[in-house]
Amino acid sequence: MAFPVRIFTLQEEMIAEEAHMDTQKEEAQVHVEVSREQQISVCRQREEQELILLLTTGLEAQQLIVQDGNRASVFQFTVSKEMDCCQVGAQSFLVTIGQMSLLLQFKTPADMKNFQQLLKRVDCETQRCTDEDESVSKDAERSQTPSRSHPSMLETRIKNAPTQCYQFHSCLSQQQSLLQDYQRTATYQRAILVNETDFRNKVVLDVCCGSGILSFFAVQAGATRVYAVASSPMAKYTQILVQSNHLSERICVLEGEVEDVSCPDMVDVIVSEPMGYMLLNERLMESFLYARKWLKPNGLMFPSYGDIHLAPFSDEELYFEHHARASFWQQRSFYGVNLSALHSPAGDEFFRQPIVDTFDVHILMARSVKHCINFMEATQEDLHRMEIPFVFTLLQSGLVHGFAFWFDVAYMGSQSTVWLSTAPTEPLTRWYQVRCLLQTPLFAKLGQTLSGTVLLAANNRHSYDIHITATVDQSGFRSGNILDLKNPFFRSPVFLCDT
Repeated sequence: MAFPVRIFTLQEEMIAEEAHMDTQKEEAQVHVEVSREQQISVCRQREEQELILLLTTGLEAQQLIVQDGNRASVFQFTVSKEMDCCQVGAQSFLVTIGQMSLLLQFKTPADMKNFQQLLKRVDCETQRCTDEDESVSKDAERSQTPSRSHPSMLETRIKNAPTQCYQFHSCLSQQQSLLQDYQRTATYQRAILVNETDFRNKVVLDVCCGSGILSFFAVQAGATRVYAVASSPMAKYTQILVQSNHLSERICVLEGEVEDVSCPDMVDVIVSEPMGYMLLNERLMESFLYARKWLKPNGLMFPSYGDIHLAPFSDEELYFEHHARASFWQQRSFYGVNLSALHSPAGDEFFRQPIVDTFDVHILMARSVKHCINFMEATQEDLHRMEIPFVFTLLQSGLVHGFAFWFDVAYMGSQSTVWLSTAPTEPLTRWYQVRCLLQTPLFAKLGQTLSGTVLLAANNRHSYDIHITATVDQSGFRSGNILDLKNPFFRSPVFLCDT
C-alpha cells in the first residue's frame, strides 16, 4: 500500500554532525548501522518535496520503503521488533531505528490510520511466526526444568504483547497529556510530599517512570537515591530531564522493562503509575508487583491498594446509539456493493467494546460494590483471573442496560493516606469511567435484587476479556456479555487512549 508523506529526520548528535558536513549537497546519504544484518540509508530531501511511503508484503520480512517522485528509493528498512513507533498528533507517526528517528507526516489522518492498521497487522503476523519458531526451543527448555512445566502468565505476557503497548508512552506528546492531567499529577505530588518522612534519606524505585515526574517528586521529598526504570526510547528523554535539572547524582535511569533490568539496591519505597482503564488495562500493574522483589521488609508501595467499583446503570440513549453504529452495514448498494451480510457480525463486535466516557450518577440503579487489590500482598498470578461476585438491591425500577466501572487507588504513608478517585462524582481524569453493555437489557423493579459475576481474564494483548453474567433473582431473567477491554469505544474526547 502507498501513502503520500513528508519526512523529517531526527538523528543522534554524532550522526547530525556528519550530515551537517554535507548540507551543500542536494542528496547527501547518511548510513547508520543498526545491526550486522541491517543498514539504514537516507537521502536528505527538500522539505517541500512530497515522497511516497510504501509498505510491502512478501513471503519474508516486511519492507518500509520511501520513494521520490522518480520512484527512486531514498529510504528503506525491514519492519522488525527493533523498530519503535508511536503516533504524534492527528496525522504524524514517529519511527525510530537505532540512532535515527523519522517523523512521517501523512497527507490526511485517514492515511495515517490505514498505515497504523496495516503496520499493526504486520506486527501481529510477525509475532505469531516468531512465537511458532520459538515454541520448539521453549518446550525443550521447559522439559529440562521439572519445576516449571509451563511458562508463567508473565512470561507469556512479555513475549506476546505488541511492542506498541510500551512504546505508546515513549512519545513526548503522550507524556505531556499525562502530565497535564491535574488530578493525576497533583495527587501523586501531594501523596509523596505529605509523607516526606517515608522518603527522606531513603532509596526509591520508580517503575515505568515515563517522564520521571514521580522520581522528581521523591527527590523533592528528600530521597537520597531514586532508580527510575524507563523503556526505550523514553529513557533518553528521562535522562535529559534528570541532567538538565542537575539531579544525576540522585536519580539513576535504568533503561529497559522492569522485568529485564537489575536494580543495584534494595529500596524503601516503590512508586509507579500503573493504572489503565478499569484499573488493570495495559497490565502494567503486574510489572509494579514484580518490582516488589527489590522492596525492603516493611517498605512502602505508592499506590498501596486499589478498589474496582461496579454498579448497574440504565441508559436507553446509549444502548440504542451503540446499536445504531452497526446500521452502516445495512447498506445494500454501497458503491454498488451489498454490505448487509456483515450487519450482524458488526453489531456483535460493537457490543463487545467497552465504552469509555463519563455520565451522570443518576443513571446508576444501585450502590456500587467493590473489589479490593492490596498491592503489598497481591501476586502477579492474582491478577490473571479475577472473579467479582455481586448482589445489587435496586434503588429504582427500569431497564438495566449494563454495568459501569471505575476505580480508586490509595497511597498509604506513615503520615497520611491520599486517595485518587475516578468515580463519576469526582473531577474527571484521563481514565474517565468505563461502561459495559449487556447483550439484552434486563427489566427489574425497585427493591428487587440483581446478582451475578464479573470475570476479568487476562489475555496476551496487554489487557483483559470481561465476562459478565447477571440475573434478576425474582423473575429469573438473565443476560450477559463478553467484552474486549483492549478494543474500547471512546465515546467522549479523551486526554489519552490506552493501547
